[in-house]
Amino acid sequence: MRITDLLKESTIAMDLTATTKEGVIDELVDTLFNAGVLNDKQAYKEAIHAREAQSTTGVGEGVAIPHAKTDAVAKPAIGFGKSIAGVDYESLDGQPATLFFMIAAPAGGAQTHLDALAKLSGILMNEEVRAQLLHAKTAEEVIEIIEQNDEVETKEEVVLAPTGDASDDNLVLAVTACPTGIAHTYMAADALKNQAKKMGVPIKVETNGSGGVKNRLTDEEIKRAKGIIVAADVNVETNRFHGKNVIMVPVADGIKRPEELINMAQDTSRPLFEAKGGAVKSSGSKEKKGFYKHLMSGVSNMLPFVVAGGILMALAFMFGITSFDPKADDYNQFAEALWAVGNKSAFALMVPILAGFIAMSIADRPGLAPGMVGGMLAVSGGSGFLGGLIAGFLAGYLVEGIKKLLSGMPQSLDGLKPTLLFPLLGVASTGLIMYYIVNPPASWLNKLMADTLNSMNGTNIVILGLVLGGMMAIDMGGPFNKASYAFGFAAIDAGNYAPITAAMIGGMVPPLAIALSMVLFKNKFTKTQKGSLLSNVVMGLSFITEGAIPFAAADPARVIPSMIAGSATAGALAMAFGCRVPAPHGGIFVVGLDKGHWPMFLLALAIGVVVSAVIYGLLKKKPTEAELSEEAELA
Repeated sequence: MRITDLLKESTIAMDLTATTKEGVIDELVDTLFNAGVLNDKQAYKEAIHAREAQSTTGVGEGVAIPHAKTDAVAKPAIGFGKSIAGVDYESLDGQPATLFFMIAAPAGGAQTHLDALAKLSGILMNEEVRAQLLHAKTAEEVIEIIEQNDEVETKEEVVLAPTGDASDDNLVLAVTACPTGIAHTYMAADALKNQAKKMGVPIKVETNGSGGVKNRLTDEEIKRAKGIIVAADVNVETNRFHGKNVIMVPVADGIKRPEELINMAQDTSRPLFEAKGGAVKSSGSKEKKGFYKHLMSGVSNMLPFVVAGGILMALAFMFGITSFDPKADDYNQFAEALWAVGNKSAFALMVPILAGFIAMSIADRPGLAPGMVGGMLAVSGGSGFLGGLIAGFLAGYLVEGIKKLLSGMPQSLDGLKPTLLFPLLGVASTGLIMYYIVNPPASWLNKLMADTLNSMNGTNIVILGLVLGGMMAIDMGGPFNKASYAFGFAAIDAGNYAPITAAMIGGMVPPLAIALSMVLFKNKFTKTQKGSLLSNVVMGLSFITEGAIPFAAADPARVIPSMIAGSATAGALAMAFGCRVPAPHGGIFVVGLDKGHWPMFLLALAIGVVVSAVIYGLLKKKPTEAELSEEAELA
């Protein structure tokens, strides 16, 4: 596929009027929407801003490439705009951007269009092409310039210096990767190759893009390379670089300072890289790798078991409250099967999966088995969710220690580490520590929590519900939300379902309240915003609080306090009404598990939703004339 298959006259805005980064994004999104490229303009714009939040797409040299890969894109396309005066786009080199290419890639898009986008990134590294584009007078001229430089892609191997040889002792290798794998990945690769050519240094660059790994480095090339540059903001394979001079930096550094990186790759005095048994992040992202990241890795992998198990249990109750029990009068064989799959299988795996993936986040693949075994021992030993958390971090750091302990072994025995030594020593050490040291006090703490929660009544339990419910709406999926949910989940193992009930009802309120506010205050929402009404209802009923995030991000001062008020109210009322839902997830699908109080749960939910919807509707400002006229034009 050629670039001009994606870049059309209808997606080109020759002279942008915007003077700010936000304005440029708005103009280009409008251009793509008017060209029929997008099926959801607002969702695409939010995806563009989410990508900018990770790191600026102003790559320097006057070029910005905002991009997003999302279901909001109906068909792949490239939008183009230029500003002779330049716009402050927070570019990597601090200079104004004058050329803007907005990439719209559909989720799951074909490899052919990704190849075209990769070629575009390379073309824009050419100074002459940039000058031609900046001074182009018409859309036809822009397309002609791109067409002239859009050569058929050839298989790339080692880029040689003018008089160099692939067997030179100063061979440099590189790996580039960015979060979306569209623009920065290939621009960093081209920057490194162009600079290496100027310096007379042979180089080969492996790109980890949306379409997978291209130009993969071979074992032989790695063996004889003088140095290896890893310019990446995502996980890449680095075990293969053990014992080599490796420079790990963010992908932006590959674009900004290629000469410095190549010089570092040729510096033989640098300490050699020690592999950690799996994929590791570049140093550019390393500071983000901490307790919260490891915890969220476990929680995100556990959630599918929670959701599926909770809903299957709720479906079993549709046949009768005790229909899964063969001894009950309302016994149903299919209900028993649903219960076995949901409760005895999916729910039984939750804590081991949590612990296993926490450990894997810390120690990579060798941490998985010790973590899962530690999680199983937490369940069987009575320490439950709390013990599972401890097991995950314990296993991860134990395996890290084991790796360092065995790092001095002869290289000929390296094959024994992942298949025998890491799993044996990791499982044994984690298991024995859990059995003898962790489980006794953790199970005692679980019992103490159960006794404390069970003794709470009246005002105390209502206050607990108010706090847990309100926390769910503070950051809607962030640390406060997760802390509230984690507390509720832990209480399930302690035999008390009040906290998880308050957390669940508090998390259901925001999306539902926003949907109701759209109905009650129609004139305060744009047509695009109202288009998300149904999705917010579905997400709210399903206990997916994140559905309210786009509104909170756009207007946090009004949305967040409004949502906290309703979520806290719902949590407090649920506790006052005696609601207890014995499931950690599922929303409306598991309310029936609260045998005697589910109508009161729905009442508390309804009141909380109304509170948030009314407050938000009263606080929210009406759309501006510009927003309304823009929608009228689109209509």
